[in-house]
Amino acid sequence: MTPLPSPSAQRPGGPPSVPGMVRARVRAALRRPARAPRPARPVPLTPEEAEQRALLLRLMSLLLQYPDAELTAARPVITSTVAALPPSSAAGHLAEFTAWFTGEETEALERTYVETFDLRRRSSLYLTYYLHGDTRRRGMALLTLAQRYRAAGWDTDGGELPDHLPVVLEFAALTGPGRGEAPLRQHRRGIELIHRALTDADSPYRHVFAALTELLPPPTEADLRAVAELAAQGPPDEEVGLDPYGAGEFAPPDTFVPPGQAPPTLVPPSAPTRQEARR
Repeated sequence: MTPLPSPSAQRPGGPPSVPGMVRARVRAALRRPARAPRPARPVPLTPEEAEQRALLLRLMSLLLQYPDAELTAARPVITSTVAALPPSSAAGHLAEFTAWFTGEETEALERTYVETFDLRRRSSLYLTYYLHGDTRRRGMALLTLAQRYRAAGWDTDGGELPDHLPVVLEFAALTGPGRGEAPLRQHRRGIELIHRALTDADSPYRHVFAALTELLPPPTEADLRAVAELAAQGPPDEEVGLDPYGAGEFAPPDTFVPPGQAPPTLVPPSAPTRQEARR
């Protein structure tokens, strides 16, 4: 093998030789700190893939709504729609959920939903709560989200807050993967926390969140650390010095936690008056 000529072998005043450029670039690369790899750009979806993705998101939106009479009556249609989806991990998770969903009585479905999302801690469906807690920043986040909907030509009927996950999923289904799914990506940590809480509780709704996470970017190391911290400490709170929900747990918005019973107030007996002393 012929050794590479040294950089000094190049002609004076001429362009640098290829070996010299290679050595210079290698030395410069060794001196530079390592760069974090850039995230891969998402591959554009075909029209058929975009349509199937929107259908998955719309099904998730339906299945995460309160199971009233209209929704429970539509269970055969929802189940057949899920069964007709192209094979995928997300479709498999939804099939797991609909197998349970179609086999339960209406009263049992209603009770499970309320216990899971309205009463159980760490599984509220209001996404901005996990990011901002009950602070003034949450009000601004709700306003920004509502403005995003209006800018896309879409307005809610006012029945739910704009950060309610079924509303966010419906917006993503109607608007598309780019702008439509931006709120889902923004609240990736809250979604991950809910998924973990439902998995720990062995809730059937964990299958719907497993399907949703299949469509989102995987959590980063920073996301996982933030989720662990959020699970341990709860969301931000502006009430300095108060810990109304106990250590390590927190309640979803609009959840009433009764305060503990106050200790009795002990009043010392008063001294007898002069008239009482004479008696």
